[in-house]
Amino acid sequence: MMLIYDLDLSSLEALLKDWDEPAYRAKQIWQGLYQHLYSSSEQFSNLPNSLRNKLAEQFIFTPFSVKTYLDSSDQSTRKTLFQLPDGNLIEAVLMRYGDPADEHDQTSGRGAKQRRTLCISTQAGCAMGCVFCATGQIGFKRNLSSGEIVAQVMYYAQMLKEQGETVSNVVFMGMGEPFHNYENVMASIDRLNDADGYKFGARRLTISTVGLVPQIRRFADEQRQVNIAISLHAADDDERLAIMPVNKRYKIDDVIKACKYYIEKTHRRVTFEWALINGVNDTPEVAQKLAARLKGLLCHVNAIPLNPTQGYHGEATSRQRAQIFKETLEQAGIPCTIRMRRGIDINAGCGQLAGAASQ
Repeated sequence: MMLIYDLDLSSLEALLKDWDEPAYRAKQIWQGLYQHLYSSSEQFSNLPNSLRNKLAEQFIFTPFSVKTYLDSSDQSTRKTLFQLPDGNLIEAVLMRYGDPADEHDQTSGRGAKQRRTLCISTQAGCAMGCVFCATGQIGFKRNLSSGEIVAQVMYYAQMLKEQGETVSNVVFMGMGEPFHNYENVMASIDRLNDADGYKFGARRLTISTVGLVPQIRRFADEQRQVNIAISLHAADDDERLAIMPVNKRYKIDDVIKACKYYIEKTHRRVTFEWALINGVNDTPEVAQKLAARLKGLLCHVNAIPLNPTQGYHGEATSRQRAQIFKETLEQAGIPCTIRMRRGIDINAGCGQLAGAASQ
């Protein structure tokens, strides 16, 4: 049986034609999946029973089971651990921002409108080996199909719909390196962005990469409206190599040049992600070195205190050190935001729940 979310609209239309069904049936199924958020063939009440039965026989609508989920104590974050049919585990996280109970949204530095952000996975495990990342500590298992990526969004979209809410942002920052699974990630984006389906705006999507230079350039050439975030975490090659093995292949200068190319091609801003590790990369001296690297770039630094993991001894920076880091960057002309950590009490950093469950 095939996962129905693995089909794009043209493939669905071709299949319905092979089944001798009217052409408009494909659009009905497509809209049922992505506009009405149906999760089983029985919900397609506008289709004849014979076609509903055929869909049930031929397709899987849910490619995973929920192994467990955890809600943070403040109810702002839910982390779900999914088990795939082959036994692999992946995670997705729902983060709620801007609720009336939130006096201050640290992401923007001001009161913010209500947002429902999903952090989804693109691989089971990860081959990049970043030492501070729980997913990197698991190692690479396999790529997710485009449909398995889409299905994570649909799972939470269906949940939020029942609560009278909708997904506002999706970040490809869960388990895996999105650009290591480039084709399937872009296919999932096309499916989510489709004007006849889910109609999720490209500018509400963000891809995070450790800095795979050829893929950054390819992404630039495609000139998508999707946001890009580069996980940098160090301003010196030796220091970055110590925590991110990818730096052996793609040095910081190579990554920065690729980002310049991206900006020239798209005129879009690049975000640099920075996990603030106490005494490692959170000093004013490091901030000054980073500012020199980024000078003249259309960019923004998103800094967040490190999410602790069992496999890495580093600790999160303090609020005071984070503020000094931010001020040092801003004085040098580099915009910086200190993001709030979400779901620390439920190990919401990517890979933490899967790693614990697989031990």
